[in-house]
Amino acid sequence: MKTITRRQRTIFIVALTLVMVMINYHSNRAKVTRIHARALYGSTTQVNNVPELPRVYLDTTYVAPKGRIIRVPKGGDLQAAFNEARLGDVVMLQAGATYTGNFTLPAKKTGSGWIIIRTSAPDSSLPPPGTRITPSYADVLPKIVSPNSAPALEALDNAHHYRLIGLEFTVAKGVPQTYNLILLGEKQDSLAALPRDLILDRVYIHGNPTINLRRGIMLHSASTAIIDSYISDCHEVGADSQAIGGFNGPGPYKIVNNHLEGAGENFMFGGDDPYIPNLVPSDIEFRLNHCFKPLTWRIGDKSYGGKPWGIKNLFELKNAQRILIDGNIFENNWAHAQNGFAILFTVRNHNGVSPNALVQDVTFTNNIVRNTASAFNMHGDDNNIPGIVSRRIKIANNLIEGVDGPRWGGSGIAFQMNGGPHEMIIEHNTIFHVGSVLVTGVPNENMIFRNNLFRHNEYGIKGDSRGSGSDTISAYFPGSSFLKNLFIGGDRSLYPRDNFFVKSIDDVGFVDRAGGNYRLAETSRFKNAGTDGKDIGCDFDALNIALGTVTGKPANTVRVDNR
Repeated sequence: MKTITRRQRTIFIVALTLVMVMINYHSNRAKVTRIHARALYGSTTQVNNVPELPRVYLDTTYVAPKGRIIRVPKGGDLQAAFNEARLGDVVMLQAGATYTGNFTLPAKKTGSGWIIIRTSAPDSSLPPPGTRITPSYADVLPKIVSPNSAPALEALDNAHHYRLIGLEFTVAKGVPQTYNLILLGEKQDSLAALPRDLILDRVYIHGNPTINLRRGIMLHSASTAIIDSYISDCHEVGADSQAIGGFNGPGPYKIVNNHLEGAGENFMFGGDDPYIPNLVPSDIEFRLNHCFKPLTWRIGDKSYGGKPWGIKNLFELKNAQRILIDGNIFENNWAHAQNGFAILFTVRNHNGVSPNALVQDVTFTNNIVRNTASAFNMHGDDNNIPGIVSRRIKIANNLIEGVDGPRWGGSGIAFQMNGGPHEMIIEHNTIFHVGSVLVTGVPNENMIFRNNLFRHNEYGIKGDSRGSGSDTISAYFPGSSFLKNLFIGGDRSLYPRDNFFVKSIDDVGFVDRAGGNYRLAETSRFKNAGTDGKDIGCDFDALNIALGTVTGKPANTVRVDNR
């Protein structure tokens, strides 16, 4: 047997001691983690509820081109300039000039870098990067105008590395119907054929008050960013319409700091079956946008413009995953062609040929949802053609106000779950609504519902054929946790322990409810009372930071009647 020296023995003992210390440390740490999880959630199975964020974020930093400048004067041949341009070139359109036609962006094989298509106006005439353009800049924007139902601009198969800056897209007067003003891909049936690497930067896209414009942008491309832009007057009678919509593009996408007006859905992924088998739009950054419906579209409003556009919702996912929805304002939605919910996470396998359609890993944080008939409607499964169950949706730190069924023609529900998603987190939301807090009719596994502030109203948390509160929770939310929520009204005996109840809204202790300041005052007993030591309800510092990281956003202090 081989002998060991004293030095080797000392090293061995020291090493063994370190190993035992580390084993004991990790064992205790795991035990503490399990205890902490059990204290917060009621079980240890729910710590995996957190959705996965986008795996890719597109970098839209402007890089100055090194190629030629191809100038297109008023009356010049714009399509010829697009055909001539090589990667690295600039196609410069005359500021304020009109170019009428149905133009295409072809694929390029020579050169390197990006083809920049832009106004001839100097940069000082445009809002700086990171600032949203508005219609007030129209005088310095070249106008690309569709004379018919076809797109003003289409990206062809494998078109790539185009950046559009400071352009306007619209429809000629008198045209009754246009389907897509900008078509970024269409019916390609393979990923290799898709347009890709496209940036729309400070562009103004719009219909007019009377046209049927189905879509501002059809988003069927890969690696595409739409930033600092303004899309308006997208509406149609008798059909869905969107500012931005798509179902045949894989992502990643960056949709940041835009004004979006769409009558059907201001923004939507899904709506039809993709042409590319098993495609799911993925890795989507949706931040700092204003999704807005003008009241001129609402029948019965004193400003109604006379056209019964098909109104549905402000944001909808029917097939998407790994999407971050942060720092946006969603404003004005009412019952018309749909029941008035503002935000929909409703998976759809439309014709039974998309069995992989899913909605999962959705992070909805730091947003304002205001002035709507109801707030959130969610499916766990397609109730027409069952498929993959939706999972991991987080709705956190939002201000949800003016959810008023009588005013906007709906039920005033905060969260409706028709066979809702599994592994959901709903936390730290401040909600002003007139209907139920949470309604469901099919079990929803492993829900975390904590630290929210809301009115109980008549039914509070209510499931089909069950009583409000614990009777519904035990039947429809197996493995779930409802902790540290503040109910304004309601019977505490009907709900799990470790929730708060006050008789009236004035018992909450807001800084200035009448003035629209819904922070908790230092004297409120719900200050720092959450499971995480934070205030019950929304963290307004975090909300304002998320809303205010770029300029050009709408004001976030509009006050509504929260009764």
